[in-house]
Amino acid sequence: MRRSFQQVDVFGETPYLGNPVAVVLDGEGLTTGEMLRFAHWTNLSETTFVLPPSVPGADYRVRIFTPTGELPFAGHPTLGTCHAWLSAGGAPARPGVVVQECGAGLVPVRDTADGRAFAAPPLLRSGPVEESLVEHLARVLGVGRAAIADAQWADNGPGWVAVLLSSAEEVLALRPGLVDLDVGVAGPYPPGSPCAFEVRAFFPKDGATVEDPVTGSLNASLAQWLLRTGRAETPYVASQGTALGRAGRVHVSRDPGGTIWVGGTTVTRVTGQVEL
Repeated sequence: MRRSFQQVDVFGETPYLGNPVAVVLDGEGLTTGEMLRFAHWTNLSETTFVLPPSVPGADYRVRIFTPTGELPFAGHPTLGTCHAWLSAGGAPARPGVVVQECGAGLVPVRDTADGRAFAAPPLLRSGPVEESLVEHLARVLGVGRAAIADAQWADNGPGWVAVLLSSAEEVLALRPGLVDLDVGVAGPYPPGSPCAFEVRAFFPKDGATVEDPVTGSLNASLAQWLLRTGRAETPYVASQGTALGRAGRVHVSRDPGGTIWVGGTTVTRVTGQVEL
């Protein structure tokens, strides 16, 4: 069966320097195994499958797969899937707000001056990281323990543990060894710089360490931590992907009600059909 397909570049203000997501716009009838097989074949950070909503208030349901498994939530697939759904003729029930259903619940997405943005979902796990794990993180990141200014659980679905270094320069200098959990690292740029933070994301895959180009879920949970502790003020822009030759830009804002919005550019780069 042929199904509509788009590949969307997310968070890239320059063509092909963001993070691509593969979107199958009609996932009905596919088994979990068939979805995973296609996601493994695309070999992108994530591949998504759009389905009819199953709960009131949702405009569509999405299943999100890495090449090795399913995620309850991920940021750049949320923005890319919303973009693809709208460009394919999707119409939200509430003008100006698209409500996505995923494994983490309902996630609102709206248009902003800086592109589409999703509302940061609540953290599943937060709080300080035990000292033994901080020491382990220092070893796998290849830095001394004293280089880690702070570390927190920042899990909004993928399982992130977040590490704060003293500067963006230190983040860009990282050459990690073999990581055994999903690790996000951030460091501030000097005041007055175009971007407030440099962010990098590492995770294990097939016995190796993989770096994600631009990571919406991590930036969402980092924002919740950095804003709560007074280390950041909204609006701000985070840079990610620099070490990989990408130029991701993640825009973080907070509305009067306190909701944190994470967004950026979304552009379809490939469109067509896939046989699944």
